[in-house]
Order: sequence, then structure tokens, then C-alpha cells
Amino acid sequence: MRSGPSVNARVGFRLRWRLGHGKTKRVNDEPLMAYVALGANLGAAAGTLREAADSIAGWPSTKLFGSSLWRTAPVDCPPGSPPFLNAALGLQPTPGTTPESLLDALLALEARLGRTRSGLTNAPRAIDLDLIAFGTETRTTPTLVLPHPRAHERTFVLAPLVEIAPGLILPGQQQTVSALLAMLGQSEAMKTEHRLI
Repeated sequence: MRSGPSVNARVGFRLRWRLGHGKTKRVNDEPLMAYVALGANLGAAAGTLREAADSIAGWPSTKLFGSSLWRTAPVDCPPGSPPFLNAALGLQPTPGTTPESLLDALLALEARLGRTRSGLTNAPRAIDLDLIAFGTETRTTPTLVLPHPRAHERTFVLAPLVEIAPGLILPGQQQTVSALLAMLGQSEAMKTEHRLI
């Protein structure tokens, strides 16, 4: 077993329990982290992913870190779809940011970078920005499901995510993203020498 901080401590979800005045108080002493998956398989994909990351870096956030770019095979896409470039970002939202407000900002950024929605499921796209997790928040609404419902099954999400948050446990899962990726394997994902940021 590994020594050092617990899995959750390494990714920012450690909770400390204190006793005071005869009551137990839950104190979150680690920053809230949100994780975004980026993907593109049309146009200058690497440049578009970096432009998206640069834009997000300009948003109010205390911390921001990104993975390498990963070349991945299209999954559940129309025949003839080109390979994707994928990456992951971790960011510490500022107080007052909600999953919904972050999603709205991501969708607006997609539109600015040329994302169009043809209605065809998993069609090739210039940019795709998916909110994978927002701390321990969960949502099931018509516009937002948290954590992302298929993140734990997708090598193209997990491989970049493991690079920046190997000990992350997505809400509703029992294993770290590293363990989930190990079960899936990385045959569909190849790490490139290029960084997102």
C-alpha cells in the first residue's frame, strides 16, 4: 500500500473532522476542484484545444493544470470519423461558481471556437468540452449530469485525467480513475509529447 496522503487528500477532497462544543463539525480544508475533458477531431485540433485551455486560464480560478495531448480512436462515432486529440484540465473554481455556471461558460466557449451541433450523435467536432466532475457534486437534470455518466467507461477521458489527478474518485465510484483506467487498458489512447498548457 502506498504511503503518504490519502487518495482523496491528493485530489482535494479530504475532509477533516473536528470536535467542538460537544458537536462534530465537518470542515473542508482542501480546495474544491473541477475537471473538464477536452476533445477535437476536426480542423487544427491541437491548436483549438490549446486555445480553449488558454481561454479557461483567463477565467477566475486559483489553480489550473492540464494533461498532455492524447491521440485516441473515435468511440461510438459515425463510420469514417477521424481520430481525436483529447486532454483534461483541472481547475479550482472561485467561490460562487456552480456546476451550472461552469457548464454555461464551457458551452459558450465551445460556440465561440466553432462548435456546431448537427444532431448526429457523436459527429466529428471542432471542439468538445465536457464537465466531468465538480468536487463531490452530483446532478441529474436535462442539461447536466454529474459526474459525467460515461467518464468511468471511456479511455479517452480517463487517460488524460489520470495524468493530472490519478487518485481522483468520481462521485458514485469506488475506485480511483487510475484503477478504472487499468481495468479498461490504454490500447485506444496514445500520449503525445505535447502538453495542453
